[in-house]
This record gives sequence, C-alpha cells and structure tokens, in this order.
Amino acid sequence: MRITKAAPGQFREVRAFYHSLIDALEGKPYHPMWEKDIYPAPDQLRRAVEGQTLYLGYDGDRIAAAMALDHQSNEAYETVSWPERLEPQEYLVIHMLGVHGDFAGRGYARELVGFAVDRARSLGMKAVRLDVLEGNLPAERLYEGFGFSYVDTVPMFYEDTGWTAFKLYEYRLGEQGEEKP
Repeated sequence: MRITKAAPGQFREVRAFYHSLIDALEGKPYHPMWEKDIYPAPDQLRRAVEGQTLYLGYDGDRIAAAMALDHQSNEAYETVSWPERLEPQEYLVIHMLGVHGDFAGRGYARELVGFAVDRARSLGMKAVRLDVLEGNLPAERLYEGFGFSYVDTVPMFYEDTGWTAFKLYEYRLGEQGEEKP
C-alpha cells in the first residue's frame, strides 16, 4: 500500500471513499456506527484534506484506506488519567481510520497505524493517542496487538454515536521518539 497525504482539492474523492466505506460496513458485526455526512462530517473531512492531515492508502490507483493525524481530541481526553500529562502539541491523535471492505485482510489498518507511529516519532512527539467505540473488537485487537496501551473507558459525545462509551489508547514514545515501556 502506498500512503500519501490527501492533496488539497481531493475533498470530493475522499468524501466518496468514506461514503463507500460506510456502505461496505453496513450490517457487519463490528460496525463503527459511522454515518454519511455525520461522521466523518464534511467540514471535518474538508479541514483534514485542506490542512493536509488526512492520509490515504492506495492499492494501485484506488483509495483502500484513510486516516487523519492531528493534535485534536475529544474534550473527554482531558478527564482521563493518562500515564503522562502531555500538551496537545506533544502527541498525535488518530481519527477516521478506515479500510474499505474490498481490501480487508491485507494488513492495511496495521500499516496505517505503523505509519502514524513513525510520523509521530519523526515529529518528536511523545505519544500517539486514539479512541475506539467500546465493543469494536477488531479495532481493539489491532491497537493492542500493535503495542498501544489501554488507558480508560469514558463516555464521549460524537454526532454519530451520541453519548457512548469509548476506550482510550496510547502508544508512548520517548524523548527521541523511542518506545517507552
């Protein structure tokens, strides 16, 4: 899989990818509860594309996977007892990570997570953080298998889920971008 930043002007293509992804997830046992134009919302996608924080994974010439990496987090992140108190500019947050069903089982989600960790390391970040809808077992296994540590389960509000329990995870990096035990 080839991973690149979404180019300014790719909003429509990215939106179409997420709509197709949501359609492909319909009826699956671990549906993340994403809804077209609710999550990811058009303004959220546009900001990620234009701000160059959205990364696309290509299989040939087709978008197979996508994720956003930035310093934005749900306000509930501030209520959690993280292993180390960090300022938002000291960590990256993974958002909207999805692999289209046509490309399932190829390791693309793991590849995107590895890319996120490498990107955080190259930027001198101290951690990578994320939240997962409680009960999304494939996502939980992915992050735990990669070495993310479970931190807490907290209620968070998102437009697509309302108030729902989310599991928070962190992958800690050292001062020089090395993994911390």
